[in-house]
Amino acid sequence: MASKKRIAVFCVGNKLMLDEGIGPAVYDELTAVYEMPDEVTLFDVGCMGLDMLPHVRDYDYLVTVDAVDKTGSAPGTIFEFEPEDMARRTGAMQSLHDLKLVDLFDAAALMGYAAEGRCFGMQVENMNPADLTIGLTPPVYEALPMLVDTVLADLTRAGAAVRVKATGEEVGPGWHHAMVPESGQDAV
Repeated sequence: MASKKRIAVFCVGNKLMLDEGIGPAVYDELTAVYEMPDEVTLFDVGCMGLDMLPHVRDYDYLVTVDAVDKTGSAPGTIFEFEPEDMARRTGAMQSLHDLKLVDLFDAAALMGYAAEGRCFGMQVENMNPADLTIGLTPPVYEALPMLVDTVLADLTRAGAAVRVKATGEEVGPGWHHAMVPESGQDAV
């Protein structure tokens, strides 16, 4: 049964800063391999700003994919949390961007908008390369399929019927994402 919720997936990050590009890498994989139902919209938002406020108004459920640092966990470790879990902390569960998802929700609430949400973060190895570098470090690149699986599982849990473009097969329990070689996301 298709979801009645309108769902937005915000893939946050900067492709030019190694692991900081984990959100756009997830976006690339999702758009290359999967067909999203009409109620799901994917966004490669770069560095999230208050310009995302209308989406809190227009969508019922928001998923954010972003890099996290200083968790004490190995690079490639995936975290799942609610916006308020990451909200008013520093360090481990804090987004690497100036505007965090909770800030977006707080601003939206002041304007009378409301939406549910989930945040998925991956511990980075290097988000500050000496030179602008497109790609992901090996441990983050190797964990990318698991992060894509995590997002797909959440979409499925929310009631979205996601399908594989090549076969029309619906993603469901036990599904595992395989990397698309031509996605342009090589490990550095």
